[in-house]
Amino acid sequence: MSMPQTLGRPGPRPVSLHMALAMWTWTGSLGALPLAQNGSLTWMPKLAAEAARLTAALQATDPQTLGQAVSVEAAARAATLVGAIEAYRTHPYHRDVTDPEPIARFGAAALRDYGGAGAPALFVPSLVNRGYILDLSHRRSMLRWLRGAGVHPYLLDWRDPGAAEKTFEVDDYVAGPLRAALATLCERHGGPVQLVGYCMGGNLALAAALLYPQYVRNLALLATPWNFHAERGAAAWLLEPDGPIDQSVSALGELPVDLLQAFFASLDPLMAARKFRAFAALPPDSAAREDFVALEDWLNDGVPLAGPVARTCFVDWYGRNLPGAGTWTVAAMPIDPARLACPSFVVLPDNDRIVPPGSARALADALPAPVVHAPSAGHIGMVVGRKAQSALWAPLRAWLTA
Repeated sequence: MSMPQTLGRPGPRPVSLHMALAMWTWTGSLGALPLAQNGSLTWMPKLAAEAARLTAALQATDPQTLGQAVSVEAAARAATLVGAIEAYRTHPYHRDVTDPEPIARFGAAALRDYGGAGAPALFVPSLVNRGYILDLSHRRSMLRWLRGAGVHPYLLDWRDPGAAEKTFEVDDYVAGPLRAALATLCERHGGPVQLVGYCMGGNLALAAALLYPQYVRNLALLATPWNFHAERGAAAWLLEPDGPIDQSVSALGELPVDLLQAFFASLDPLMAARKFRAFAALPPDSAAREDFVALEDWLNDGVPLAGPVARTCFVDWYGRNLPGAGTWTVAAMPIDPARLACPSFVVLPDNDRIVPPGSARALADALPAPVVHAPSAGHIGMVVGRKAQSALWAPLRAWLTA
């Protein structure tokens, strides 16, 4: 079976990894069949009852017939996946909104004004993905919705690292572009503004709120990780100093997009296969297909992380868990959530596979009297999913305008 030949879009990145994971799983089912049929396959204890039921059913089925059925199903799934990737790559959709022109630039970063008559709020996205997840399309734009609902949103768009940013530490992003954007908005609006951080942007926003409290009226943190060992501590050794990620950064000087995507794929190895097979079942001209393409384009439009920032994120945070241990510092100041002086709003999506709820919950527990909102949504779904307005947009708007 050949891979799609159309190269209009690069995703899903890295496509060879996603294809290999799916094929190994589906074809590997054939190798597992004899073990499943004779009852010697190892199961997780919580699946013991289901395993017993399946074993009984398998033992009652002709092995040759079952093997042929598994082969046919594996081939059908593979064909569906390849066809779905081809359909995605050739889809005519292109992003249907235009970024507002910057009102200021700070090195590579751009400060974008979305307008509105309400209280100003600066949105700080992650450095790992592009900020337009908050302004994905005309149907899926949190910033444009907030603009019409009593909030005046601004976006700090990090953009591709320039020559200076390639040497940046996390401290440099906080003390440089983020501080400058806050100062610009405070001067423009005559006082402190609201600060909203999403994912890793929340870590930067928290540091800025502690370092520059004169600029920040209140702080919202959306799915922001804090205790990086809360639910995945067993894999931390991979991200410790001199581990595989650290060595890659040393060799390349940065963490490339495809390596970042491979890291996220390790959190759920078959997610790409599942979502593309679901995409294949959508009506060809549907809005749902367009929404899928819009989101997938954003996911594949990644940004390489500068070497020093990559080390902070993956070695100091994920590997050594400095925030969760209370030893992360920015500009020599310990970033202690308990010292936050302004009101805070913490969003903990309960189906988050990127930032486990336990990791973000640790930050809420460390803050003084935060307002906590726990939507039934995922890390990205709460921002752009079908139920995003009720899951996040409206509750966030209510807090920002209270």
